[in-house]
Amino acid sequence: MTDIIRNILSSDLKHKEKVLKISEHVGSDKNLIAQLFDLLKNGSDVEKGTAAEVMKFVSRDHPDLMLPYIDVLIEYIDYKAPRVKWGCPESIGNIAKSYPDKVEGAIPKLFKNLNDDSTVVRWCAAFALAEIAKYNMKKRKELIKRFNVLIETEKNNGVKNVFRKALKDIEKRNE
Repeated sequence: MTDIIRNILSSDLKHKEKVLKISEHVGSDKNLIAQLFDLLKNGSDVEKGTAAEVMKFVSRDHPDLMLPYIDVLIEYIDYKAPRVKWGCPESIGNIAKSYPDKVEGAIPKLFKNLNDDSTVVRWCAAFALAEIAKYNMKKRKELIKRFNVLIETEKNNGVKNVFRKALKDIEKRNE
């Protein structure tokens, strides 16, 4: 890990400030992305969570930087630490807009996360699945069928609304 990431992690900044500062550095120094993924793989659970959270911002602004690491993101979708279960699926969802075929391997683990007790974990999985459905033409039909069932069975309205919104967005695209 470079001094930049280490210095930010050990600073007195609040957590969100650390995440934003690391995100800025990774976005401006492409060499830091490998070190961020090294932190995801080898850091403590807290560091893994921070790395996953940074990745959701980096993937939103620079999805191309994430391409070499899609398999790592998929591997960590169902990692035991909740913040990792949030950040990795959100990253997959962000990448789906630009590279929908590259993230379809995440679908089985995302569906597994929909059974998690945590509403946030389920929401993040729903977000990723919705983004894949919007942009991946090959998987869209299969996902739409499953979304209709999930809308009936999911207990949280926020998670249901992610699927409802995806269905509306897809319908608009087809008009």
